Amino acid sequence: MATTHNLGLPRIGRDRELKFALEAYWRGDLDRQGLDQTGLKIRRQNLELQSSLDFLTVGDFSLYDQVLDSSFLLGNIPPRFRETEETATLDRYFQVARGSSSPGSPPVAPAEMTKWFDSNYHYIVPEFRQTTEFELASDTLLSRINEAAPGPKRIKPVLIGPVTYLWLGKSKDGGDRLDLLPHLLPVYAALLNQLAASGVEWVQIDEPVLVTELSPEWQHALRLSYYQLQSTPLKLLLTTYFGQLRENLQLACELPVAGLHIDASRQQDEVDRLIDWLPKHKILSLGVIDGRNVWKSNIKAMLTWLEPVHYRLRERLWLAPSCSLLHVPIDVERERSLDPEIKSWLSFAKQKLTELALLAKALNHGRELTAAELEANAHASVMRKRSQRVFNPAVGQRLATIDSSMAERNSPYEQRCRLQADRLNLPVFPTTTIGSFPQTESIRKYRREYRHGRLTWQEYQQVMRQEIACCIQQQERIGLDVLVHGEAERNDMVEYFGEQLDGFAISDNGWVQSYGSRCVKPPIIYGDVSRTGTMTREWISYAQSLTAKPVKGMLTGPVTMLNWSFVRDDQPRATTCLQLALALREEALDLERAGIAIIQIDEAALREGLPLRRSDWRKYLEWAVHAFRLCANGVRDRTQIHTHMCYSEFSDIIEAIAAMDADVISIEASRSDMELLDVFEAFAYPNAIGPGVYDIHTQNLPTLNGILVHIRQAMKRIPADRLWLNPDCGLKTRTWQEVIPALEIMQRAAEIVRESGCSGQAHSQQELASKN
Repeated sequence: MATTHNLGLPRIGRDRELKFALEAYWRGDLDRQGLDQTGLKIRRQNLELQSSLDFLTVGDFSLYDQVLDSSFLLGNIPPRFRETEETATLDRYFQVARGSSSPGSPPVAPAEMTKWFDSNYHYIVPEFRQTTEFELASDTLLSRINEAAPGPKRIKPVLIGPVTYLWLGKSKDGGDRLDLLPHLLPVYAALLNQLAASGVEWVQIDEPVLVTELSPEWQHALRLSYYQLQSTPLKLLLTTYFGQLRENLQLACELPVAGLHIDASRQQDEVDRLIDWLPKHKILSLGVIDGRNVWKSNIKAMLTWLEPVHYRLRERLWLAPSCSLLHVPIDVERERSLDPEIKSWLSFAKQKLTELALLAKALNHGRELTAAELEANAHASVMRKRSQRVFNPAVGQRLATIDSSMAERNSPYEQRCRLQADRLNLPVFPTTTIGSFPQTESIRKYRREYRHGRLTWQEYQQVMRQEIACCIQQQERIGLDVLVHGEAERNDMVEYFGEQLDGFAISDNGWVQSYGSRCVKPPIIYGDVSRTGTMTREWISYAQSLTAKPVKGMLTGPVTMLNWSFVRDDQPRATTCLQLALALREEALDLERAGIAIIQIDEAALREGLPLRRSDWRKYLEWAVHAFRLCANGVRDRTQIHTHMCYSEFSDIIEAIAAMDADVISIEASRSDMELLDVFEAFAYPNAIGPGVYDIHTQNLPTLNGILVHIRQAMKRIPADRLWLNPDCGLKTRTWQEVIPALEIMQRAAEIVRESGCSGQAHSQQELASKN
């Protein structure tokens, strides 16, 4: 009999209850008891979702981030947050994630945040020092087990494994993270003993690091860890996901654990080898339901593949989603506005667990018992393949016209920058923002009113123009050099464009967590992508009409549109990306024709699309960079192209970033204390750079001295004529009360640096360009 289980579930709640409860708690409008009640409600709902499975997974719920939970579970709290012992544990938890500030004291910076493997989820990076000590604090996890224990189902807690936990973190003093493993493993052993004492039989212990390229030292760390932990009285299900094991397959099979889970949605070709190599006493858990995308599984096709596997493994076969369902929305049946045909092709978290139960039932009891359900599932797959709305011959014909010249600018950067300097006449160290300004409650209300038909287009246009005018006025008052229209009309940087492009569907409730209380609603790319009309020109042109200063036209780039959407799985991602690039190229040319001098094409998600193994990078970067260049490089030399990249490590792909040939790239740098700029000491980046000089993802107001320090750190690495100043990300999630003083401080810092750094030198980019 095949056994079913789940690796994790969405934790935001069916109606994003956790998001709203968190934000109310941070504002002081909700007390601890209210927050706890919201969390309990969501956990109970998630237990109910798993009722058709053989195991109930617990420990996957988090108030902010599961890696941060692990840090608190293991007693690894950054020292700067330990100094205020009177702070309640929960408040300290949020301080590590968001930073803290109090009257009369300097602000305390939050821990770094970065992407979880190749997903759009962000985790709080653990901090390590050579002196780091670990101390078990398991009360929260044990209480979650007790919540679920009274039922008849078996409980399976989930933990991040010790090696992956160290791998995810960062050494703050240059020490080797693996030197901490001997101190960490006794804490894990104590935890596993506690879980055994609480009646737990199986523990899911996640080591996704096994799908990456590991050095011999990290491979040895896995052996050491699990040979030491095998003495604990528990059965460990070693869990991997997001990729293939490849050269780590033998290692994974040999580790002394009771079972191994693999992402079989991505590595079916490894299953036969695993069955041959895995010792006969071990469980093999196959992640057969794709936990990263929203398309229905073809259960009949899965059965054809799995029936021989089931015959060989019998009770040793477990079935599960490929990874945690954190990465997909909760329930497609809550979608009321989706086109019924497209909706019939989709499967969210609840439906994926239903598919899993159906698959196991058919394997365990035969296809005949589930014939009607299997037929309904197969019908959806057939209808999707036959649908005429998926393929657009005109898009294919347009792709066939692409040639290499379309991805090239007319002149190299050295020539373009002079033309742009003459046109823009900006001061040295020009200041700007990344694009978005606060999405206030009134803006969201107007958008809802328009969407529900309670505002006419003319009324909606008028109120959005008022918001844009206010945004321009504030930027001019502050003194910023290059302005933005603020994106008041946009619900999301990807969804906004998806709503206006053919080939996209937009859900009502398809929310997934990005980090903390931040949720996004990825569009669904179901068919060939094309542009049917202008998407941004009217709003940008209106903003430009209000000021003599340049206003950036704001587009989301093709790679980010791809990586932040649920993408069709019936053609290569590279092909879909080229379709997006052509559609956005038309929009960029439209803006240029409207007189817009600067066009920013954000590629915030370029790096997160990288395959997890470096050996696979080249192919991805080739088509991703080509798509960006195809989108951006149709404009004339005097039009300046900007791009922006979010929280990422850039050093290992800096050559690819340079190959994008954007005139200006803005990057996150402040939260890493400008460490990301170290790469520019070794690599002569040829174009202009705008490092983020303050972190917008914290409640802390930046200090003048802090921004000046960051600017001077940047000046050591980036020539003055190519250095821009900006926040590290868009300001959508902040309030005006936070944004205005922060930008005023940034502008004042720019003026100080200009006054102190330009004595006897050029005071404008135009002068600098003429000297070079």
